[in-house]
This record gives sequence, structure tokens and C-alpha cells, in this order.
Amino acid sequence: MPTVQNHPTTSIDSGRAALGALPPGGAHARASPSERAAIAAGLQDAAASISPKYFYDQRGSELFEDITGLPEYYPTRTEHALLRQHGGDIARAAGTGGVVIEPGAGSCEKARLLCRRLRASHFVGVDISEDFLHGAVARLRAALPGLDARAVGGDITAGVQLPPDIPRERRLVFYPGSSIGNFDPPQALRLLRHMHALALDGGGLLIGIDLPKDVAVLEAAYDDAAGVTAEFNRNVLAHVNRLIGSDFDPRQWRHRAFFNAAASRIEMHLEAMGPQRVRWPGGGRDFAACERIHTENSYKYPLPAFTALLREAGFGETRHWTDPRGWYALVHARA
Repeated sequence: MPTVQNHPTTSIDSGRAALGALPPGGAHARASPSERAAIAAGLQDAAASISPKYFYDQRGSELFEDITGLPEYYPTRTEHALLRQHGGDIARAAGTGGVVIEPGAGSCEKARLLCRRLRASHFVGVDISEDFLHGAVARLRAALPGLDARAVGGDITAGVQLPPDIPRERRLVFYPGSSIGNFDPPQALRLLRHMHALALDGGGLLIGIDLPKDVAVLEAAYDDAAGVTAEFNRNVLAHVNRLIGSDFDPRQWRHRAFFNAAASRIEMHLEAMGPQRVRWPGGGRDFAACERIHTENSYKYPLPAFTALLREAGFGETRHWTDPRGWYALVHARA
């Protein structure tokens, strides 16, 4: 779902498309001037937007983990099933005993399955929410005592600096959760090229993608009956308040999620429930009733289109595994 348009505008799907480096806790005092300026510029655009990476403060990360367990949100459980069912084939394609690198690592739950299956020697998790990530990596380390597991705060869209002692051989970049869908195709291509650079020659990529399907199924996954995704979406305003000193009232904004068929993507927005006057140091904006702030996209790629994108990013031979309904795919590509 939200990514980060790591944002330019991205989504929650893994989430954590949001890979941008933010300071722990996301406090206003810790947000850089350039970051505050970028957030303010997005809010002042004719079509206001907030990058999806700002979904992932501590509260947002916790809410996203709740979303992954909802009955409507099929990507997480479908991907888990694919990892369990096809783990042997994935290990043969990716190789064993190497390094797993996970941008947007979040809770590291899927990484635990993968690292165990691949008998990985090292794991590097990268995420925007550093406090949340450090806890997740500590739990991973406890579950797999032989694994050298590290947590790195960084922005994959700008390139990630791994610890210098991480081996360069047998690297597998793991990007689950269909987070790649949070980026529009040109942004996705740039991100895949960064992943290719991380994998190095002889490495590979294992990536989850959400496939096109019935619109009712898609929209329910991003607008659940319990309202957890709505709370997740509104929480971005509370995070932005801390980052730039704004005075959004999240209770005055309505969650909207719908499928844009022409672009083959889910869009998430926040819609003003009435006229809103929002101010922050050095600026502000008046929103009319029903005016929207665009918070995320989640593109749904057909497999042939996505494998073509991988080739354009420099990857070679690909293999894929899908569920019986054809809703979701795991794709392995050689660097």
C-alpha cells in the first residue's frame, strides 16, 4: 500500500516503500530544512500531496503491521504462502549461504522465513523508521543466532551505503510486499537500478508484485471495514505536524482509496471534511471542503510488463512463482 514515493507519491504495500532516511522519532526539530521545504512544497502544489514515506513513523509502522493481518489485505499472507510453498525453488534460484539485503525491512517477518530457507550468513535491513527497524532486527537476530543481522537507516532511492564489512559476493536484494508499486514506472525503474547496483554482478533480486485483479478485491484491501487503513492514512498528518510544525487536525480528514483503471493503480487520498485552514512556520494553505491530499499510489503490474522493466534496469534471467488465483507473484531476477 503506502510506499514511499520514497516518496514522490508511493504506498503502504510492504510496505515500506518509504525508504527515505528520517531521523528516529521524526521530531520537528530533527527534520532538515530541505525536508521541511519539500513537504511544504508538496502541500502547496495545485494537487496537494504528501510522500508515502511519511506514513512510517513509529505509530504508522505499528498500524501497517496491523493492516497486514486484516482479512481484506491479501498481499502479506499470499506472499508468506509463496515463500513457504516455493522456498526450495527460490533457494535453488537465489543460492544459499549469502547476504540478504532488504530495503524497507519493516518487521523483518518475511526476511526471517527467507534467511532461514537460504541459510543466509548476513542480513542488512534498511528502513525509514529506524527505531522500529532496530527492534525488528534484534528479534531476527534472536530467532536466527547464526545470522549476522544489521539495521541501516537510509534512502534506497538515493543509494544505500552498506557497512563496509558486508561481503560483496552472493548478495540477494529482497523487496517484498509489492512496495515497488508505490512508485510510478520511471521512479520504479530508477529504484530497480539502485537494487541492481546493491546486488552487484552475480547477485540477484527477489521481489514481490501485486498483479491486476478484480477492482472490488483491490479496493477492499486499501479501505478495510475496521478502518485501520483509514487511521494509517490520517496518521501521516500527525507525523507531518511534528516534522514541519503544521497544525493539521487528522480528525477532519476522510480516507479515500480507489482504483484508477487508466493508470492501473490504487490511489489513496485524504479528503477535507469541511474547509480547513492549515498553517506551519513560514507558510500554510486553505483547503476547500472535499479537497484532497494525495498520499499514495500502488501500481498493479502484469508480469510481462514487470519483467520488461527488470530487463531495462539491467537484470537478466527471471523466474516467477504465483498463487493459484494469479493475484500475486514473487519474481527472482539475476543481476
